[in-house]
This record gives sequence, structure tokens and C-alpha cells, in this order.
Amino acid sequence: MPLGRGVISCEPVAEPALAAQRPTGMKIRMTSAAALTATATVLTLAACGSPQAAGAGTGTGTGAASPARPPVSLTIKVRPSTHVTAQLWTLSCGPAGGTLPHPAAACAALARVSDPFAPVSRGMMCAMIYSGPQTAIIEGTWHGKRVDATFSRVDSCQTARWSRIAPVFGLYANPATTG
Repeated sequence: MPLGRGVISCEPVAEPALAAQRPTGMKIRMTSAAALTATATVLTLAACGSPQAAGAGTGTGTGAASPARPPVSLTIKVRPSTHVTAQLWTLSCGPAGGTLPHPAAACAALARVSDPFAPVSRGMMCAMIYSGPQTAIIEGTWHGKRVDATFSRVDSCQTARWSRIAPVFGLYANPATTG
């Protein structure tokens, strides 16, 4: 009796006599349009990380200038404690400048972090270790993106976030050593 779709038979099935007759892999049917789309997707993704896609020159010496990265212009306001007036600095990168002490170190610290102004991830487990009353507000533009970030040292996650870009906080980069 023929079995219907989705019905499993418990009757033994004869194995093919030769191993070459056994199916060994999955067959994928692909139309030419699907193959063309897949190829275009792979090539596009491969180009995303290339120096040409990032705006770097090709090094051919043709004299063509590469497009400039969007400017970095930040205002940094750090309050060492609730009873002290906030210190205000400016920072620009490429070239490094502004009123912040050691602007090159601050620009390098920001460049090392993939998303320096991202908040602590929601649901992150953080030790409730208070590291100090320091707070900072950073506003401006970071490579074409608007920045409006607040930093503090109220728990281990916030302190780690502060420490990743510490040179940006000027004299208060490491509050344990500043009096």
C-alpha cells in the first residue's frame, strides 16, 4: 500500500549495492538569476572592508585626493563632584586640537574604541561599586554622527566605560590620582 505524505514506514529499505549510488550531499537547485544575485551580494560585501570603500587612496599616484572623513568636533564638560563647577573643554581630531589637555591622546583613545559614546547595554550585569562622583557630558560631532553622551562612575560598567576613553576627561581622566 502506498504511503501518504508525512507517513513514516517501519519496513526495511534496501541499501544501494554500490557506495557510488548513495546520495552523499545536498543538491541545491539555483536559477541563473539567483546565482547572479548571490554573486553580486558577495562582491558587495567583500568591497565593504576594502581601502577603496573606506575612502583611502589607491596609491597609484594619480594625484586624486581621497574624500575627507567628516569632522570631529566635541565639547566636553566634566564635573569632578556635585559641589564643584564643571570644567569645559573642546576637542577636534584630524588634526588633534582644542582646549582639552593632550588632544592627540584623547583622539587616539576615541579611535581605539569601536563606539566610544555608546551607553552601557541594557540588561548588563554591573557590580554596584561606586568609583566617584565625577560626571561628564560630551556633545558635538564624531565622524559625521551627532554625539550627546553622559558618563559617570556610579557602578563598574559606567567606570569601565569612563576608563576606555579616559584621556577625553582631561585632568579627571583618572580621578583616583587627582585631588
